[in-house]
Amino acid sequence: MANLSNSNERDQWSSKIGFVLAAAGSAVGLGNLWRFPYTAGQNGGGAFVLMYFVILFLVGFTLMLAELIIGRHTQLNAIGAYRKIRKNWAWVGGIGVLASFLILSFYSVIGGWVVHYVVRTVTGGLALADTNAYEGLFVGFITNPIQPILYHAIFASLTVGIVMGGVSGGIEKYSKILMPGLFVMMIIIMLRSVTLPGASEGIKFFLAPDFSKIDGSVMLAALGQVFFSLSLGMGVIITYGSYLGKSENIPQNSITIPLVDTGIALLAGLAILPAVFALGFEPDAGPSLLFITLPAVFAEMPLGMVFALIFFLLVLFAALTSSISLLEASVSFVVDQFKLSRKSAAALLGLAVFLLGIPSSLGQGIWSDLTFIRGNDFMDSIDFIASNIMLPLGGFFLCIFIGWIWGIDNALKEATNNGKISFKLAGFWSFLVKYVAPLAILVVFFQGLRS
Repeated sequence: MANLSNSNERDQWSSKIGFVLAAAGSAVGLGNLWRFPYTAGQNGGGAFVLMYFVILFLVGFTLMLAELIIGRHTQLNAIGAYRKIRKNWAWVGGIGVLASFLILSFYSVIGGWVVHYVVRTVTGGLALADTNAYEGLFVGFITNPIQPILYHAIFASLTVGIVMGGVSGGIEKYSKILMPGLFVMMIIIMLRSVTLPGASEGIKFFLAPDFSKIDGSVMLAALGQVFFSLSLGMGVIITYGSYLGKSENIPQNSITIPLVDTGIALLAGLAILPAVFALGFEPDAGPSLLFITLPAVFAEMPLGMVFALIFFLLVLFAALTSSISLLEASVSFVVDQFKLSRKSAAALLGLAVFLLGIPSSLGQGIWSDLTFIRGNDFMDSIDFIASNIMLPLGGFFLCIFIGWIWGIDNALKEATNNGKISFKLAGFWSFLVKYVAPLAILVVFFQGLRS
């Protein structure tokens, strides 16, 4: 396809599967591979998974379709898309683009940690005789003032390089490699995990819902996981939707993408929680599950370092598929708005992401005494602003915009390709986007402010 910098023709996905894999890759990230398992562990296992599926359909599908509709209808970036439909609503797209940029700044730092663990595993540095030493290993690395920044630079450079290649030649091309690779490696890890002695307790905990544990906090946790996992409210899905052709069945895509994302999350749970139970670790270990608990789990397994390498490679793949979508949201805006070449925009924004990520890295070590919002370090403060404030607001105003400003009739014309395809859930989706989803998002928003 033509490059955006050299033609007025907008770059597009070359195939439906390429779009689905890229959009699903945007959704599949670190949140699936460590947040989903430990959030399930903290919220009743199967009870959380059940509520996740219910809310995935009610909110995830609703917002996914809404963003795809706006993106394909306008063929523009998130800010330009809102501006084209209603000029004074461009700020909603701006919230999403800024949020994706802020999230990428610390996401790239964590991605650098993953690169480091891949390197350590390859070189044998992750094979420790004392499983209690893994915490010291992790803390020693992230508090180093230089090493994490170098790995942050490596991860940011990988992200920039892929985005420079464009939509079909970069994002789609690498998503077609990374996503199937991620699936294969996840299945390998899952098969090893569920066949460990004692793994059945972990499988039961994860898949058998205890209905007595379903309460308000579990529902809120599931709602938050759905919302943030699917890259909703970030301008990413609007941007990806803008590269879709007018003949695509976007209601079908809006169901496929969340299902692929959820499939990965379920595989992650089955890959991690049975092993954690089998080897006597705690399932609710939180973020440390990825970098401290799991290496200790692998150390207890036969051929543990082989599986550790496979695991951290798939985490790296997942992190990259998300990071390229986060950068693309900003790159698309700069290319459309300022007519810069894609390579120049990706390089400049990549440099800005790297520089903004440095305080997040140093905040784990020599700047750890510096506190910002609610006494948190720089990384957690940026995360709070983007995840707890900007994303819910972006999602809420998306629903208001579709349901009450632009209008359901206009949205459904785009969704059905002007009546050419059948959308049997049109009435139900209209009710969800106007009433159910915005109210649910407000609950997450105010819960986030109180947390």
